[in-house]
Amino acid sequence: MVHKIMDSVQSAQPNNEGGKNLYSALKNLMIQRVPAYANRVFYSLGFLSMTSFLLVVLSGMVLVLFGPDWWLTTRFGLFTRSIHLWATQAFIVFILLHLLIVFLTSGYKKPRRLTWVFGALMLFLAMFEAEFGYGLRGDFSSQWRTLQASDFYNGSGLGHLINNLNYAQIYGIHIIFIPIILLALLFLHYLLVRTRGIAKPYRKDVKYEMVRANHKVLFLRGTVLAGAIVVLALVFPSPLILPTTIKDVAEQSPALTARTIISEIARTSDTATYMDNIDPYTFDTRKIYAENPYSQYIAISGGTNRMSGFLAESVSAQNADMQSATEYFSSGGSLSFDPSEKNPVISIASDLTKMAQSGLYSAALESQEGENGLNGTYVDRFLSDTGLLEAKAQNLGITTDQYGMLHEENGFLPGAWWLAPLGVLDHTILASDPNQDRDGAEILGILILLLVAFPYIPGLNRIPEKLGVEKFFWKQRP
Repeated sequence: MVHKIMDSVQSAQPNNEGGKNLYSALKNLMIQRVPAYANRVFYSLGFLSMTSFLLVVLSGMVLVLFGPDWWLTTRFGLFTRSIHLWATQAFIVFILLHLLIVFLTSGYKKPRRLTWVFGALMLFLAMFEAEFGYGLRGDFSSQWRTLQASDFYNGSGLGHLINNLNYAQIYGIHIIFIPIILLALLFLHYLLVRTRGIAKPYRKDVKYEMVRANHKVLFLRGTVLAGAIVVLALVFPSPLILPTTIKDVAEQSPALTARTIISEIARTSDTATYMDNIDPYTFDTRKIYAENPYSQYIAISGGTNRMSGFLAESVSAQNADMQSATEYFSSGGSLSFDPSEKNPVISIASDLTKMAQSGLYSAALESQEGENGLNGTYVDRFLSDTGLLEAKAQNLGITTDQYGMLHEENGFLPGAWWLAPLGVLDHTILASDPNQDRDGAEILGILILLLVAFPYIPGLNRIPEKLGVEKFFWKQRP
């Protein structure tokens, strides 16, 4: 069909040199002669992965153009978000299948080893890109996944380089850094395929015929895939469970919010006592979650500054006040406490909880994030310290002990199913490992290196020959 259209354009405009040059350029981009078996669907998988990637890029550009409010609140925004989700799923599926066929047919043999390397690198970059994308969706899944991924990065020692809670950093990585590398790898990968052609049978006893590449069928398959992605986006839209906010928590559980604030003042919260191979959350929780927001509260309300009195107390007196305040809110203490109450921590926690109920507490944290270049970090860590995110994730079945990353919140749609090997490791070999994140990252890194270097590893690179299934893919249709 493509050739007929281009030929008709040429015949209609015989003197149009620009049209001829465009046609020639498009034609030269495609492989013209291939082994007869290469017109079968097994050898269209690379093209289908490229088609999926194109849909990922186009839908992603639309999402970036209109922003989170649009894709979270409008029907067409949700539809575009769903196309992005399903195109991503298809992209990774077809890269995996493409690599599998190349593996089973030993299509990575010299001189095509570098082609395999580029393809394997694209696979793993696509997986990381998808994970960063999950963290940017703006729903509850984003909150939970970013916290879990942060533990992984911190455990592997990368937490100082990649702060998965920093929305601005992840946004830049997701829409600029990784896509540029993927496009470069895609260009180099196809350049090698274009110059060296489709891999031919390495066995001398296998006969094959060189024929013209069936571009019409190839583009038809790509069109069917694009249509299938659109249909899936319509029938199975990306699930949307709104994110949990500090304002929500303060309104629904004021006592819990007050106790969490006290734990930040006492420097006993999960964030303040974070333990992993590295601790990137080295900020002072008392200053970030209490002193700075409280000073804003006093400036707005004009009330008595109880923080200065608290900080002037001895350490033992401060500890007694914090213990007493925790007991007060644990036993059902109200935010409307007796004005004669001498404990300044009760007053501070009550005022900050009221501030949280108004939405101003989150704003105070966000302003500090902006000053320190930690977009999203303070808010997400505070929410994590309340414990409500984990409880909600447990109810939705998306915690790591539930293999939660492998599916979406509704339990039906596929999620990051490519993380299944890591999930299996966490539940078996690494189940009781105190350094689970670190060791899991190291094992994953070794597996990545093995797959990328596979064509160069003697003995290992001959495994497909032992399987003996390559003839199935080399069959030529009569």
